[in-house]
Amino acid sequence: MRALEGRRLWFVGIGGAGLSAYAGIASAWGAEVGGWDRVDTPYLDTLREHELVIAPDPVVPEDWEVVVSTAYADRVEGVSRAAFLAELVSLRETVVVAGAHGKTTTTGMIAFALSQLGRDPAYAIGGEIPQLGGNAGTGEGWFVVEGDESDRTIAALRPQVAVVLNVELDHHSEFASLADVQALFDEWTSQVPRVVRAEELEPVEFALALRGEHNRRNAAAALAALEFCGVRPEEARPHIAAFEGAARRFQLRGEVGGVLVYDDYAHHPTEVAATISTAREVSTGRVLVLFQPHLYSRTRHLAHEFGCALASADVVAIADVYAAREHDGDVRGKMVVDAVADARGGARIAWMPSAGQGARWLASVARSGDVVLTVGAGDVDGAVPVLLEALA
Repeated sequence: MRALEGRRLWFVGIGGAGLSAYAGIASAWGAEVGGWDRVDTPYLDTLREHELVIAPDPVVPEDWEVVVSTAYADRVEGVSRAAFLAELVSLRETVVVAGAHGKTTTTGMIAFALSQLGRDPAYAIGGEIPQLGGNAGTGEGWFVVEGDESDRTIAALRPQVAVVLNVELDHHSEFASLADVQALFDEWTSQVPRVVRAEELEPVEFALALRGEHNRRNAAAALAALEFCGVRPEEARPHIAAFEGAARRFQLRGEVGGVLVYDDYAHHPTEVAATISTAREVSTGRVLVLFQPHLYSRTRHLAHEFGCALASADVVAIADVYAAREHDGDVRGKMVVDAVADARGGARIAWMPSAGQGARWLASVARSGDVVLTVGAGDVDGAVPVLLEALA
């Protein structure tokens, strides 16, 4: 009998990367699944055979167990996303990857290597992995999970292997200080038998398909985790080296007139700085950035740090804040514009509340040999077609 046989599970917020993955895994493990979301998303493509409801307000049928996304926890009663993931983790030998930066890439590396080695992993990843055909897998082997400290989800997880990539204060609405974040990780890892701490590892020295020092560190963490899963480093290295990354992680979107256009999910100053540094490896030309801040709380607390990171680019356009789940009309992207100006006097920077505006302006100043980056965790990637058209 499969682990979830006989269960009827209704996912509220099923169109997101997390719940869509959990729904697919639950179905493979025997449950009847369905769900609601307010918008259709590409993550639903693998779930079309199930009952899906797209409507403005949450829909919950009778006689189903309800699993609720964090985004709707104040509107619908049910099992939290964290609690359901904890149940899934309890059913398999599991690796959980957590930390402020690099989770999706490192989780993808581990799942890809296991898949290529015929280990048939299950996996739930916070972004699409093109080489795996999506963000969720339902195999019979190790379960590889991208953890999330933003809402303290990882505290409930009891894997066999924990990977801690880095610890930084990123979610200011949840944590009061860096010490608060560190305490969460310390408490969590104290209850996990095998722990990989990436910051204690040397970056790998072999060639990777992925650029950037940060990805060499991610690869070192993936190798260490795979060794705990019974995979020898010499077996894993070729597959880590061949891993091409996740969607929206320094993803080449096009080239027009000698201008390269990349899109990246970076939404923390450390990530933004790493993305700009990686762009310097691609070309000797200028680096132009369209940045969309993500979350009012993060923008308010880290405006100075964003300014310092973005000041390393040659030309910067700042769009307004992508609110996501927050509400605070007093915080604007202009705070980051001012922070860049403070960090580097004379910087070429523009305040463009609309990402589309920013894309057109950057296209107007770009020249052959430049790299243009669209950066942020919101919908700034929607400006890429505008940018490519304006460059043509």
